[in-house]
Amino acid sequence: MTTTESSPREMATAYEPAQVEQRLYEWWEANGFFQPSGPGPDGKRQPFTVIMPPPNVTGELHLGHALTTAIEDILVRWHRMRGDDTLWLPGVDHAAIAVQNVVERELRREGIERRDIGREEFLRHVWTWVHKTRDAIGRQHRRLGASADWTRERFTMDEGPQRAVRQTFVNLYNDGLIYRGERLINWCPDCGTALSDLEVEHADEPGSFWYVRYPVANENGEATDDYIVIATTRPETIPADTAVAVHPEDDRYRHLIGRRVVVPTSARAIPVIADEAVSIEGGSGALKVTPGHDPVDFEIGQRHGLPVLTVIGLDARMTDAAGEYAGLDRFEARERVVADLEGRGLIEKIEAYTHSIGHCQRSGTIVEPLLSEQWFVRTEPLARPAIEAVRDGRIKFVPQRFDRTYFHWMENIRDWTISRQIWWGHRIPVWYCDDCRTMTLPAADDPMVDPATCAGCGSARIHQDEDTLDTWFSSGLWPHSTLGWPDPDAQDLRRYYPTQVMETGYDIIFFWVARMIMLSLYNMDGVVPFETVYLHGLVRAPDGSKMSKSKGNTVDPLQLIDSYGTDALRYALISSTSPGNDQRITDQRVEAGRNLGNKLWNASRFVLTMVEDGDDLALPPAGAPLPLEDRWILSRTERVVASVDELLGKFELGEAMRQARDFFWDEFADWYIEVAKVRVRDGDRSPLPVLVHVLDRTLRLLHPCMPFVTEEIWQRLVTVRPDPAGASALIVAAYPQADPARLDDEAEHTFAALQDFVRGIRNVRAEKRVEAARWVEAYLVGAEAAAAARAAAPAIEALARVRPLHIVDTPEQAPTDGVVTAVLPVGRVVLPMAGLFDLDAERARLQKQIAEAEGEVTRLEAKLGNEQFTARAPEQVVAKERERLATARTRLDGLRQSLAEVG
Repeated sequence: MTTTESSPREMATAYEPAQVEQRLYEWWEANGFFQPSGPGPDGKRQPFTVIMPPPNVTGELHLGHALTTAIEDILVRWHRMRGDDTLWLPGVDHAAIAVQNVVERELRREGIERRDIGREEFLRHVWTWVHKTRDAIGRQHRRLGASADWTRERFTMDEGPQRAVRQTFVNLYNDGLIYRGERLINWCPDCGTALSDLEVEHADEPGSFWYVRYPVANENGEATDDYIVIATTRPETIPADTAVAVHPEDDRYRHLIGRRVVVPTSARAIPVIADEAVSIEGGSGALKVTPGHDPVDFEIGQRHGLPVLTVIGLDARMTDAAGEYAGLDRFEARERVVADLEGRGLIEKIEAYTHSIGHCQRSGTIVEPLLSEQWFVRTEPLARPAIEAVRDGRIKFVPQRFDRTYFHWMENIRDWTISRQIWWGHRIPVWYCDDCRTMTLPAADDPMVDPATCAGCGSARIHQDEDTLDTWFSSGLWPHSTLGWPDPDAQDLRRYYPTQVMETGYDIIFFWVARMIMLSLYNMDGVVPFETVYLHGLVRAPDGSKMSKSKGNTVDPLQLIDSYGTDALRYALISSTSPGNDQRITDQRVEAGRNLGNKLWNASRFVLTMVEDGDDLALPPAGAPLPLEDRWILSRTERVVASVDELLGKFELGEAMRQARDFFWDEFADWYIEVAKVRVRDGDRSPLPVLVHVLDRTLRLLHPCMPFVTEEIWQRLVTVRPDPAGASALIVAAYPQADPARLDDEAEHTFAALQDFVRGIRNVRAEKRVEAARWVEAYLVGAEAAAAARAAAPAIEALARVRPLHIVDTPEQAPTDGVVTAVLPVGRVVLPMAGLFDLDAERARLQKQIAEAEGEVTRLEAKLGNEQFTARAPEQVVAKERERLATARTRLDGLRQSLAEVG
């Protein structure tokens, strides 16, 4: 079947991606080429599975998504062409906080607040948004050429993933690995929800250290004239202090341990306690303990049984517990507290201080540590087998250096806050009894059925938890929930789990990769979710900065596709990538991809126009007597095929595509096709089978990276030489496997010598500025390659524009006077001057340039011979002039040598 709209072999003079890509993609999809092939009649096809990292349904895809798509599609297309039972399962993520924020902003533009319309109506608006953006994301992936099986597309809020989420929650709860507790959590006042540690981004910001005097209390708890100085960066939390801690071995404060001090903002007395967590060297050596607003202080408070006061509320305003500061914004309260303390003489000094501040990853708001009752996953028991899976090699990171990063985080993991105070997402499957306060969960054998009565007292007066789960909880189940888990009989789960490759960015190794490993090992009886984790880097702006909308330096991949075509963008992204390293994207890189597509099109068009009906295109068997250039290109083809296949297997995608590109452009197009032209023009049709064969293998090599242009050409190519296996499309044709029988070291060595001769002549022509159209006389000297050069003389003449061409064995057989000689590893090239240009005109040109150069040298020598200049001018100015003189003398010597050669 052909996908072309015109006659099968006809090709337009230029490749137009816009006229090809949508048509081809729809044809691929309609013919089911994206779906897995199954185990095959003999059951020997091995599965190769990639689960697409689900993009958020927040809007349009960016260049990072384009890179992910290109990398995964290369691997998928390569394995599909290798005959593997290949599944690339696509999907999208509900992105709880991000989507809720977007929809809330949209509603506010209409004057609507979510709490005014209620949960059910708000979720209706969210689903409307999701359906719109989900469709858009699918269209964008198709434009990027993603050959994913869209019949299996999943969404984290689909029924299957919902069942998986509930099953996992219930199982973890029953195993004691999910608990509800009051802990200090990260709170975003803007998003109005708790955040996990990974959702907090820290940035250094200028601030202050306020050194505050805490009066020592007497037996009645009243302030005395003695005091202890404590340094703090958050004076607004002083009203929440419940102790002052010192190191037990700090001699400065040992006498105060067990006594009390007075909170500077009130008359409340608090104890002085000893705790080894306090640094003797840091600050003043004494620590205000505020368990309600600092994680370290919370731990100290737990050890010492201290009360917890919360003076900052969920809205980031001071609570009633803050006394006179109640109702103030937290930063306004900071200013008021400092002013009051200064007025009472309780500020000893203030020092400028730069410290790390936590910000919400989504909103950028400064995060507030607050005491809250939340749901947590006990991660340490889950982390142990996840560490072992990487340590024993069942899971491999590419590049391997990320093992250390993974181990460091996993070995120091903290419990995971999974509850979020938002409406969009997987609602926590826990019901509370209004009568006895017992918690009830769905039954483990059918978690989708909501409980109707309390498990404790049987009351029907129960209500579900208002909170939802962290987005990463459902994403952590992605490798198996998408394949049908928890249904043990799901065919896809049995066939395609575990998956082979998880490809994603190194920046979410903790957010996502680690959690997928932990939860998959837990749910799948210790079977790893994937064998290899390929981590790509970030796509950065041309200046190396991170792309962001706030900087205005983001690049829309669809705009690049509109300008250059999908293949060009994919090639630019892949050719610039290596595992785990960032890359910069520039228009020049994408232009290089477009140029490659155009070169491929033009070269293919030339080959196909040379083929005539009735031509025998059967390739002679290996070992058959063939001209040198045929044996050379066939050998080079197989060597590159072997190398590219090996590199793809090692995930060196950029290097694989570079080698494929260099072979096509620098060897096949620039050398073999040019040599073949000469033979065909002289009536020799024997190069055609080689041309068609090498073109076919080149298209197959490049197809995973540049699928559209290669398929469009291949559909024409098979009209003159059908695929041996009967494949109807390149996407499902066999990827080339190297044929060792066609490797020919001698042919490669000898043809390289001929290439050196041609390059030698071309270099002389360029150096002497010989007109491009001018034919020149040349002598090739080299006994070793003489026979081959004679056989290839017509090609050498055409490639180097040489006529007459003399091929001799020894230097004595070539002229020595009035010539230009280039010495090469294989011999030498000798070109008589008289054939290069008009000697009289060249002599006059050189004499004029020599006169100018002599004048420049004389001027500079006089300037530097002037002692007043060298003594008074700055040293760097004098050095610059000496450098100019040296350059001028070198140029003059070169011109004189050229004149001597002309004679």
